[in-house]
Amino acid sequence: MTTTTRKSPYRQGILDAAPFILMVIPFATLFGVIATEAGLNIIETMAFSIVVIAGAAQFTALQLLQENTPTVIVLVSALAVNLRMAMYSASLTPYIGAAPMWQRALCAYMTIDQSYLVSISKFEKEPDMTVPARVAYFMGVVTPIVPMWYGFTLVGALVGAQIPESWALDFAIPITFLAMIAPMFRTMAHVVAALVAVVVSLLAAGVPYSLGLIIAGIAGMMAGAQMELWLERKGANK
Repeated sequence: MTTTTRKSPYRQGILDAAPFILMVIPFATLFGVIATEAGLNIIETMAFSIVVIAGAAQFTALQLLQENTPTVIVLVSALAVNLRMAMYSASLTPYIGAAPMWQRALCAYMTIDQSYLVSISKFEKEPDMTVPARVAYFMGVVTPIVPMWYGFTLVGALVGAQIPESWALDFAIPITFLAMIAPMFRTMAHVVAALVAVVVSLLAAGVPYSLGLIIAGIAGMMAGAQMELWLERKGANK
């Protein structure tokens, strides 16, 4: 394999992930602002982003901490929100599971919503990619995203409340997830899972400690799984 060939997937990964920078910047900045408003100092805020590197779980934990939620509930809620990472890992294993341990560990740490979405789409479209090419592509995808997450978390923590409310940085949260979720609606099971989760989350909005989101997530996964089984049975009976 030539040097050019090895570098090509990495460069392509950077290009494919570049549009997410527009969403990561306000998302990370908002987290930095909210974290400092919640009482975390800059070191604690940065440690939170570097260790956890999962925006949804970080925002969930912060919100619960501000509500003086018991620590056990905070941990359980954050872990529940991040359960999707286990599914991401299982989905990526057939493609990069044969890579060296240190590469798999690095990919595991940097498996986030954006890196999974972009990478799995590429791997499914090009099944003939070699394992080194897949790892290079994956690392290319995280190159413009992860440093931006760290950097703009710091920016948010430093400027804090100085950012005008009129900037409405909180728009980045729904926009980010809508941009990631929409391309994943590839089967009826995906659509059913999303619809059930939305309906249940609205019905369970009053559940204490934001546990309604966990209930909605579980309900959505169960509905999606049942739809897949129904479709499989229907296909088998044809």
